[in-house]
Amino acid sequence: MRTTNAESTARRRQELLGELVAEHREAVLGYTRALVNDHFLAEDIVQETMLRAWNHTERLYSTSGSIRGWLLTVARNLAIDWRRSAATRHESVGSADRDVAEPDPADAVADSDEAVGLLRELSSEHRAVLVHTTMAGRTAVETARILGVPVGTVKSRQHYALNLLRARRVRPLPAR
Repeated sequence: MRTTNAESTARRRQELLGELVAEHREAVLGYTRALVNDHFLAEDIVQETMLRAWNHTERLYSTSGSIRGWLLTVARNLAIDWRRSAATRHESVGSADRDVAEPDPADAVADSDEAVGLLRELSSEHRAVLVHTTMAGRTAVETARILGVPVGTVKSRQHYALNLLRARRVRPLPAR
């Protein structure tokens, strides 16, 4: 049985797509994941990019430019289109907002009340160190300079204060 010219062309396009995917998929996926910060959305964009490459094989292989460059440009344009369409629908971008339950504000109030109560149980020296390092985000060196104590003292006070708070805390501290 003899194959037709159309069958031969279709088979060749299929082979080219396989080669494209094998050679460029990981690079395009990594680039796209960095653009959209969402692995699953990046997978969708890469799939659409490869589909467009398959639909335009004649243009893809007839140009003098880089095939990977063409693929990355298509992926970037698809990511931009997605961001623009998400913005017009007032959706947020990124996997952190997908299918995640919103925290109850009452939990934050309860946690803050509990934290204040626990902090009151600490000595003023230990409390001052935690306020500077944990709440104000200062380094041990900055805290030592402000409090006028050695850096080792700051680290020691922080260690013992946190251990005391962990021992008295029933629920785990919220993740940051």
